[in-house]
Formats: sequence, structure tokens, C-alpha cells
Amino acid sequence: MRAGFPDFRLGNVLATSFTGTLSERFGDSVERIPVPQRLIDWLAVYGLTVDSCTSEQLDLARELRESIHAAATAAALRETLPAAAVQVIDDRSVEGRAAAVLTPEGERRWRLGSSSVEDALAVIAADAVDIISGERDGKLALCASPTCRAAFFDTSQSRTRKWCDMNTCGNRQKKARFNAGRSRGEAWESGLAGPAPRE
Repeated sequence: MRAGFPDFRLGNVLATSFTGTLSERFGDSVERIPVPQRLIDWLAVYGLTVDSCTSEQLDLARELRESIHAAATAAALRETLPAAAVQVIDDRSVEGRAAAVLTPEGERRWRLGSSSVEDALAVIAADAVDIISGERDGKLALCASPTCRAAFFDTSQSRTRKWCDMNTCGNRQKKARFNAGRSRGEAWESGLAGPAPRE
């Protein structure tokens, strides 16, 4: 990744990975696409190569990102989808030109109509429509980390994933629990916490 910018948090689902370009929403938030070039970089990782990006297009992308996050969060909580968020997702979806194509290996890729940011955003919006509407096999859930709460698409067999990413939020929470347990143990050993609880 380019020096001076936070690394991308990449996932297997385009729309929810896009919402991850703003992470730790309830803690010290991290903006991973702070400038137009970073949006170009992120899109390229997902095979959505665009020629250029203006500040206005970056604003459109962030508006879509926040709309997907709001709608996916509502869907995960089984609440009514916010009308304004749905409108943004729908508008971005119909305004772009892109087509799904097959690679020689039998995988789906997107071919953008004009290599514009708007065409790339249309692909992301269409992906959001698929997962929020329930068209794809999986379940929307919210990360159990209190500082994250990112919406993610759970495709595990049991549909019981707790973390948006085990390598970041999951490990951080496990480490925090371990350290809290160790601190309690040390306090009991020193007599500061009173008697240890009975088994």
C-alpha cells in the first residue's frame, strides 16, 4: 500500500468491504480513502480500474459508503431500511454502466462502461442491493467489537461469525479479554481485589 496511508481492510464481499474503508466508527475512526487517489487504489484492488477521480467523485463514493453502511446495519438489526440510504444506493446503481463478464477460468468480473468512478460505484451499489435484499446466500451481521460495529456478510456454514475480521477486531477483543483476566488474576494474587471467587 502507498506509504503514509492506512492499509486497506479487504474482504470477500465488495459492498461490505467498501464500507470498511471507514473503520472503527465508534472509536478512533480511520479513514482509508482520504484522498481521490486512495479511492482509485481501492477500486483497482477489486478489479474496478478507473482512469481518474475528482474530489466530487470521492464525495459521491463516501455518500454511497455511508448509505450502504446504514442500510446494511438496519438489515442486520431487522429494522426498516433508511429511505435516504436506499435512494442513494438505487441512484448509484442505475447511473453507472457496467457489465458482468466471465473470465476464461469461469469467474465473474466486471467490465466498466467508461472506466469512470460512477461506473465502479454502480457495481458496488448493485452488490449492496444483492446482499441487503437477501438475494445472496448469507446473513448480514454487525461486528461484536464495540468500537467497530461494522456490517459484514456472514457466509460461514453456521452463520454465527462475531467479527467483521478475525485478524483485526477478533484478535483485538481476544487480547483485551486475556489482559483483563490477567489483571484480575494479578490483583487477586496481590490481595487488592479481595478473595478469589469460589469455584
